[in-house]
Amino acid sequence: MQLSEAHQRYWQKNLRITGILLVIWFFVTFVVGFFARDLNFNFFGWPFSFWVGAQGALVVYVAIIGFYARYMNRLDREFGVAEEE
Repeated sequence: MQLSEAHQRYWQKNLRITGILLVIWFFVTFVVGFFARDLNFNFFGWPFSFWVGAQGALVVYVAIIGFYARYMNRLDREFGVAEEE
């Protein structure tokens, strides 16, 4: 099956934003979590490393999900494949 030019642009944008968000997820999950152990100061009464692992990462994950949903809704409308409500 041959994809049209519009389909190719749609999937290219979809894959690009998915890749960017996965890089952010990886960075927050592994890089920040790994180096947070060395941060020895209190943040709202808790050690900062605990806060990053228990609260900060979850905030970023929810933000990633919200951004992706808004972005894809806008992209779907732009390419005429949006689901009607």
